[in-house]
Amino acid sequence: MNRIACALLISFAGAATIAAPVAAQQVATRTWVDSHGTQWTEVTTTQTVVEAPRGARIAAAIADLPRFGPFAVVDGTHAALVGEIDSTSPGLFRAMLHAHPGIRMLELVDCPGTSDDGANLTLGRLIREHGLATDVPSGGSVRSGGVELFLAGATRHAAPDAEFGVHAWKDDTGHQPGDYAPDAPANRAYLDYYREMGLSPDDASGLYALTNSVPNEQMLWLRTKDIAPFVAIEPTGR
Repeated sequence: MNRIACALLISFAGAATIAAPVAAQQVATRTWVDSHGTQWTEVTTTQTVVEAPRGARIAAAIADLPRFGPFAVVDGTHAALVGEIDSTSPGLFRAMLHAHPGIRMLELVDCPGTSDDGANLTLGRLIREHGLATDVPSGGSVRSGGVELFLAGATRHAAPDAEFGVHAWKDDTGHQPGDYAPDAPANRAYLDYYREMGLSPDDASGLYALTNSVPNEQMLWLRTKDIAPFVAIEPTGR
């Protein structure tokens, strides 16, 4: 079976092999009478190819792959993350590895974040514990808590145009990082996690400050080069 990069990345480029584009057709009619009194009618047909939405193309690409919640098994050594992380995700990840113990890379294709920060950090630790690499392929998008999962890779790979969306977290009381002291447990939980994932104290602090540089209601869009000063990243092969 081909790797997800061979299928999903084609979909990012809008190829018809993943989801056939929709053809939108417009017909315009113009009627006029010339100087001799003859009536003429001109019909012009314009056809525009409309690309299927990104989500639909991804759904089409993974439709026949084994699924474990947000994880899709691409082949014996590759899985893809294509959805939000919630409280069930760590268990589903364990179930996937039990059924497919040869998986060595998790491709972060479309990662909108998490509805459960605790489960998200648990999943990150599981990724590191099992020695999986993480990879954001060309056209891949990692947002919010998905960045923590990218950091979890035993090795991290990302294409130059990989997309990283960051913003401050918000807890269930509505508070954000700046509402707590820098060394408060709510902030230490992330800084300690970054250190567990191999970042130096300075890099952990720098990346954490960057991710919290806009409030939770906004999103700061970054590329691989923007986070590379803080994180060791190898180029993707795709």
